[in-house]
Amino acid sequence: QVQLAESGGGLVQPGGSQRLSCVTSTSMWTIYTMAWYRQAPGKRRELVAAIFSDGSTQYADFVKGRFTISREEAKNTLYLQMNSLKPEDTAVYYCNAELRIGAAHDEYWGQGTQVTVSS
Repeated sequence: QVQLAESGGGLVQPGGSQRLSCVTSTSMWTIYTMAWYRQAPGKRRELVAAIFSDGSTQYADFVKGRFTISREEAKNTLYLQMNSLKPEDTAVYYCNAELRIGAAHDEYWGQGTQVTVSS
C-alpha cells in the first residue's frame, strides 16, 4: 500500500521560511501528479502547488513567487519550499498523489503537517 508521510511543519514568524517534505513509500513520479494542498480552520481544502510527471509545475495564485514545489526522485521525496510566509498561510498542509488515465483514478493522501505563521 502506498504511503505518504509529511514533515517539516511548525511555528514560523511572518516573513520567514519553512520547507515541507513528503516521503513516498514507492516511486510514483513517472505517472502520478504530486501536489501540496492545505486546509485552514473552517475553510475548504485547496490546492497550493502541483508537479506533473513531466516535471512541469502549477501554483495557486496566492503562493506564486513565494512557494516552490520540487521533487528528489532518488529519495522518493516531494518538497514545498515556502518563503515570505504570511499569517494567512497558516493551515494543515497535505501531500497528495493522483493518477488519472482515462476512467481510472487512483489517489493517496498524507496525514498532514501543521504550519502556523504567527509572531
